Amino acid sequence: MSSLNNTLRHINQSAHDNPADFVRQCEDRFARNLDRIATRIAATHGHKLVLLAGPSGSGKTTCAGMLANRLQTATRQTHLVSLDDFYLPLERLPVLDDGTRDIESIHALDLPLLESVLRGLMETGRGDLPSFDFKTGKRGVGQNITLDDDDLVVVEGLHALHPLVAGTLAQSKVHVEQITKMYISVSLRIYDDRWNIVLNKRNLRLCRRILRDAQFRNTPALETLQMWSSVTRGEEQNLAPCKPLADICVNSIHLYEPCVFRQRLLPMLEQLPEHKEAARLAHALRRFEVIPEDHTPPQSLLREFLGA
Repeated sequence: MSSLNNTLRHINQSAHDNPADFVRQCEDRFARNLDRIATRIAATHGHKLVLLAGPSGSGKTTCAGMLANRLQTATRQTHLVSLDDFYLPLERLPVLDDGTRDIESIHALDLPLLESVLRGLMETGRGDLPSFDFKTGKRGVGQNITLDDDDLVVVEGLHALHPLVAGTLAQSKVHVEQITKMYISVSLRIYDDRWNIVLNKRNLRLCRRILRDAQFRNTPALETLQMWSSVTRGEEQNLAPCKPLADICVNSIHLYEPCVFRQRLLPMLEQLPEHKEAARLAHALRRFEVIPEDHTPPQSLLREFLGA
């Protein structure tokens, strides 16, 4: 078992006795892990690029920002590139057999544009980034990046470790020792006293995804639940084969998160009593003590799903 006490009893006891301290311990653990990773990257001479991949709800975007902040110095800028900004417009996305659009495929990205931007950054130090609006399904103009010699680029997204992305970089002037490949996900289950699973890793990511979609993408809980099997199938096909390529794996679990998610997420799920997965998640969340949402620090990775 992990050195973390990932049992329902421990979580509820901690949430009941001293919720502020429990939150602080969880946040500090994750922050220390990122500190170690940033130190390792900064110590690598000539380092140019971090590729950060992970499944939906893993916290890629916030983790990338946290890592970029740690790598930033007075003489070195760290620039963020999100693969989400390279999505094709909705009408150009690949179509699955059932007629729905496949947003999990590597081919949902504008690969020629992505190759042009990444190779431009690595070879000339310049690149014009697009910007994608998930609410409209449209892509627009983003920012221009200009790199100095010591600057770093952090590329985050579901497909950041995919050969069609990494292969592009292999053809540029950047060398393999100048790249760090990272994989982030929820890597623990939560158990009861009999070691029955209360929430598994996918359950935790689904809770995060429902909250984020409702908050930032105008997507109701039912729609997120209905698309979840397609999301996880896409992860198994496109992401799982790339995980062994990672140099560093990051566990993004914050053991207090079900206690914070409960207040906002439970009412969403209870509106869907006929949906089996919603009912199962609701039953699991009722077993956790409540921690008020304002205990979650503004800089926490969980704010990616809760909002500010």
